Amino acid sequence: MNIRAAATAVMCVVACGSSAAAQTLRWGGDAEGGAPFVEADPSDPAKLVGFDVEIAELVARKLGRTPQFLQVQFTSLDQSAKRGDFEIGLSGIEDIPARRQSLAASIPYYEFREVLTVREGDRGRYRSLADLKGRRVATLGGTMAYDLLLEAERTAGITAVSYDDDVHPYSDLLLGRVDAVVLDNVLAERAMRRNAGLVTHPEALAVGHYIVITAPENTALRDQVDQILRDAMRDGTLERIFRRWNVWNDDQQQLYTRIGDSGAYQGSQPGTSGTPGTLGTVRRYVPSLFRAALITLTLSFAAMALAVALGVLIATGRVYGDPVSRLLLTVYVEVMRGTPVLLQLFVIYYGLASVIRLPAFIAALLGLGLNYAAYESEIYRSALEAVPRGQLDAARILGFSRMQTLRLVRAPQAFRLALAPMTNDFVALLKDSSLVSMLTVVELTKQTQIFATNIGSWVIPGLLCALLYLAMSLPLGYLARRLEERWRMPTT
Repeated sequence: MNIRAAATAVMCVVACGSSAAAQTLRWGGDAEGGAPFVEADPSDPAKLVGFDVEIAELVARKLGRTPQFLQVQFTSLDQSAKRGDFEIGLSGIEDIPARRQSLAASIPYYEFREVLTVREGDRGRYRSLADLKGRRVATLGGTMAYDLLLEAERTAGITAVSYDDDVHPYSDLLLGRVDAVVLDNVLAERAMRRNAGLVTHPEALAVGHYIVITAPENTALRDQVDQILRDAMRDGTLERIFRRWNVWNDDQQQLYTRIGDSGAYQGSQPGTSGTPGTLGTVRRYVPSLFRAALITLTLSFAAMALAVALGVLIATGRVYGDPVSRLLLTVYVEVMRGTPVLLQLFVIYYGLASVIRLPAFIAALLGLGLNYAAYESEIYRSALEAVPRGQLDAARILGFSRMQTLRLVRAPQAFRLALAPMTNDFVALLKDSSLVSMLTVVELTKQTQIFATNIGSWVIPGLLCALLYLAMSLPLGYLARRLEERWRMPTT
């Protein structure tokens, strides 16, 4: 009887949980995108506001369900939708062919224009991408704007600079790190209100649309969303939402008229409007992956060289220095090891911008080099202290100075001991170099992420990225093993 009652109770709990899940509409977005899309309410951080928030609430209400927000990084929204982490996603998501190929995408609910923003003093100098030949132009990675800039690299000779957010492109424009920004008019207008000294040209470089996405098998839900959006277009609900957020313009009424007149909306089709299909996109991105791999390798070698040089000095100071020097060097090591390398990169690149405006690559080199110097110094210090004390005493009896003992006796043996962990650290640094994409350095992982976003899949980009990382790290491991065998300390 007790077993039957327990089973009944479990079934009730499962049924109640399933009922609650059915009454909830999970929707995904990125609150880091900020207003007017999705952001935490300044007066109540526990509450979300934005026109995409209101549209999600509208869809949930029409479906008779309660909206539940799921925070997802913008560049991961497609993959999360495909996995079924949420039922619908909207956060300024652009309508591109790859997205319609891999997901169930709604009709557009907002039309935007890709526009060019420059410094006030460059208003007359830079009016188009052609005027920016040889200049750095920033945008958000994995967007239509980024594809536009990649094309302009080939045709107009600009340098495309990719960011992980839409805030720092405009702040770096003011600082002079880039010469222009290309993003949609919604983001540009927000940036103009936030940053004095910028001007946006009204001419459209391209036209795009925001859509709602869901998993490819959720076509029934997609059709319901389409009908809700059409009804909201006809009765003025969407107009009222966009007017509240000061983003309504005549483009939207024309879009709604076209959608109403055209019946079923097919969206952007692969291979149309000059947009390559998946195979064409792969061919286009492979050279970019090789260039990004070269950047990763160059940065890693340079940062490791800096880390080794500083690590040797720090280790030597901690072993041979006076008490004050040892204390200061110990504090440095503990601070660098005890704080995230990403935080250190941000401090060097953005925090020190008012004092010194380092180029992104130099800031990345310094950040990784200074961080890994702390780890390297511990390896070298341990290796130095592992040399038998008797050998040091013998060197002293023979009249060797401390520097001669270090150079001729202690350092060569310590190097042999440190070689294996040094190799491990270099491989780790090679992978940690992916963090520098936050400073606009488009290394291998960042380029792969952009590639995956634009084709709507991580399979091919992920495999190519893994192969390139292996091609860089395996030879290093082989070389280290050969050196270990050659310089192994004698056992007798």
